[in-house]
Amino acid sequence: MLNYVLSRLLTFIPTFLGVTLISFSFIRALPGDPIVVMAGERGLSDERYAELSKQYGFDQPIYVQFWDYFTGVLQGDLGTSFVTKRPVFDEFFALFPATLELSICAMIFAVVLGLPAGVIAAVNRGKFFDRALMSTALVGYSMPIFWWALLLIIVFSGNLGWTPVSGRISLMYYFPDATGFMLIDSLMSGQQGAFSSALLHLLLPAIVLGTIPLAVIARQTRSAMLEVLGEDYIRTARAKGMSPARINGIHALRNAMIPVITVIGLSVGTLLAGAILTETIFSWPGIGKWMVDSIFRRDYPVVQGGLLLIAVMVMVVNLTVDMLYGIINPKIRKR
Repeated sequence: MLNYVLSRLLTFIPTFLGVTLISFSFIRALPGDPIVVMAGERGLSDERYAELSKQYGFDQPIYVQFWDYFTGVLQGDLGTSFVTKRPVFDEFFALFPATLELSICAMIFAVVLGLPAGVIAAVNRGKFFDRALMSTALVGYSMPIFWWALLLIIVFSGNLGWTPVSGRISLMYYFPDATGFMLIDSLMSGQQGAFSSALLHLLLPAIVLGTIPLAVIARQTRSAMLEVLGEDYIRTARAKGMSPARINGIHALRNAMIPVITVIGLSVGTLLAGAILTETIFSWPGIGKWMVDSIFRRDYPVVQGGLLLIAVMVMVVNLTVDMLYGIINPKIRKR
């Protein structure tokens, strides 16, 4: 198991180097001059422009800029925001709990509905439930996030008035930000109605963000279950008189979980990418909206650092998925 873990950890090195280079190059490929953007409508004299370029290192050759950035990253310094003058690392982790809370709720929504849907579709292959569930999953996967979000806002916030349009909680509630998770903080505050307000604000963004992972999980679960249900040991279990619930829920589902776990792990990247649109539409104060605002402001350190931290988190999740492979199926450790 140790060799298996070490082999996976070694893949971090080239991936990390590649992500660092991509995050550095991406923002510089965008049109616009960050010095000019920072100046706004005030304008800059040639002397002041040269002074700011030297201050932020833009007067150096591109390879020197990259080396300074990379050495800073290795020391844990992701730079300072051009706009807020705060360290990028501090800003990221101040906003990350909001995105994490949204992503966790979206993933819970996707897994709780996606796994049973896939199992039911596989058990009823070719029947009404199979066609209905997989057709719904296909529609959910194909639906653009921005269109789905606006549709839900129009129906549930505009026409029915059941849910709020934006934010994390009503402005009438105020309490200390102890954990960064609004559901937990509102519950700990003891204020009447605070938790329900936070839950209602979270409901639509979580559904929008979790729809695509739900569809993918449902379809992958169905495919994996169909493959497992055709194995000899499943037929043996049926011949022994085991109940369908035990066969499908324990023997078949457990062995079908490896590709499903892969999809769940890869969905983390989808969640973080989808969070950019979702947070922008619902004005959710997380890293997605923070990144979009920083791109428009050409805030190089924020965009570079944000991309790098998100990529590292996705890499950690993928490593965790690999570890789960080894736990579920010990044969994988020997490969």
